[in-house]
Amino acid sequence: MERRAFLNLGGAALGSLLLPPFGRAIAAEDLVKPVDTRFKKMLADTALQAATQAGASYCDVRVGRYLNQFITTRDLNIENVTNTESAGVGVRVIANGAYGFAATNDMTPDGVAGAARQAVAIARANAKLQTEPVQLAPTPGVGEVAWATPFKKDWRLVPIKEKAELLIAGNKAGMEGGASFMQSLLFQVNQQKYFASTDGSYIDQDLHRLWVPFFATAVDKKSGKFRSRSGLSTPVGMGYEYLDGRKEDKFLAAGGVTTLYRNSYDLVEDARAAGKQAKQKLTAKSVQPGKYDLVLSPEHLWLTIHESVGHPTELDRVLGYEANYAGTSFATLDKWQSKKFKYGSDLVNIVADKTTPGSLGAVGYDDEGVKCKRWDIIKDGVLVNYQATRDQAHIIGENQSHGCSYADSWSSVQFQRMPNVSLQAGKKQLTPDQMIKDVKKGIYIVGDGSFSIDQQRYNFQFGGQLYYEIKDGKITQPLEDVAYQANTQEFWNACTALCDERDWRMGGSFFDGKGQPSQVSIVSHGAATTRFNGINVINTARKIG
Repeated sequence: MERRAFLNLGGAALGSLLLPPFGRAIAAEDLVKPVDTRFKKMLADTALQAATQAGASYCDVRVGRYLNQFITTRDLNIENVTNTESAGVGVRVIANGAYGFAATNDMTPDGVAGAARQAVAIARANAKLQTEPVQLAPTPGVGEVAWATPFKKDWRLVPIKEKAELLIAGNKAGMEGGASFMQSLLFQVNQQKYFASTDGSYIDQDLHRLWVPFFATAVDKKSGKFRSRSGLSTPVGMGYEYLDGRKEDKFLAAGGVTTLYRNSYDLVEDARAAGKQAKQKLTAKSVQPGKYDLVLSPEHLWLTIHESVGHPTELDRVLGYEANYAGTSFATLDKWQSKKFKYGSDLVNIVADKTTPGSLGAVGYDDEGVKCKRWDIIKDGVLVNYQATRDQAHIIGENQSHGCSYADSWSSVQFQRMPNVSLQAGKKQLTPDQMIKDVKKGIYIVGDGSFSIDQQRYNFQFGGQLYYEIKDGKITQPLEDVAYQANTQEFWNACTALCDERDWRMGGSFFDGKGQPSQVSIVSHGAATTRFNGINVINTARKIG
């Protein structure tokens, strides 16, 4: 089986996406063929025995089968349909106080035993250079357990024809609405992960995820000017039922400016609105730079949370062990140790959680066999914790891992990856429309857009999809060319109001990059509509000179 193959998505809209290992192409009907749990346990036991006999003091084994189906379309044409499978075994050991890792796609007893012995040899070599031995927080063995993503419709059983027709219907609706071009995609993932360790765990997990992004582009043929609006769906940890577009899951954004979605999604409806709004953006008023009160929808705010809170509270970034993809972190240990570092205002409460139903990060156990849980990162505005794995817990004085270790493939070593990191809703009843009534000069932003952030995760700039002027408590007109700038501490301390739990929902990233060699993870971020006062807004269309 091939170790890596990359799907060429085409189009500038997806040019920056990091893509995970996809493996070999297979027929669609092969997606549903199961692997016997007894076979996976046999391979795991073989590797555990070989590693311990070779001198490992600890060993964990991940038997993985990763299934993907991707469908891409442009306008009224299907560009590509791809089904892939990647399967193999990864073995991580500790020997002489150091880690070693090896992987193989030879799923035979001899193949996995050889990988286990190779991992031990690598660990012994690493030990000669290591200054301190690995310290693993204790994790009790759980015996033989299983966990699966709850879903109602298995995407693997839905005919490709039905899926492609849905995407084409969305593209058609977008062009009828006013878009000159439409591109839509459907990402579907099933990860079958079997974990075993010398701690006594045998964990079988079946994980399902789905994402249906699209991009509507409107062009003014006279001027050559173009504007785009991407879809307002969120990537989810659930089945194909997400695309049912149930009436009860639809609601209006503040001021009725567009329809938003929770728990399910109407692709055709959103595409039609996107086509119309992309065309409207061609003539929208260009923003006047200055200070504004921002009202940020969850469809936008998830990305700001991801970049300015999620990544800077990864403990490996804090410690300087990880610097790829926008650097280390300003949220250093001394700030946490002070117990009074004001990351945000008193209203800001941010939690890490790998148990939220329907989220991308929801699993039963992480890739170190740790049962997943929820914990505080920022409490009443104060930095109170980080994200830590088994070998990091002792550094922050904890005796348990947070359960946030992840590898994107059986062939990749697991390391600390972001759990779902979410801003908690306000405790007082407040709707987005009520929030806007108190804003004299502001901007309402819906949807995520381009961004940049510095190498300490401190100074940043974010754009969005839809922008609306707020004047004297009312939404007045669409705006364009909007981006806001701030530093992380300044921004979160400017948080002055949060809508309540009724407005809380999640966004997320299907392709979150980290590490070298790079790995791709998935993560959701929840929030309710939130207000930030006095934030600097720039005009992105202005030119110097």
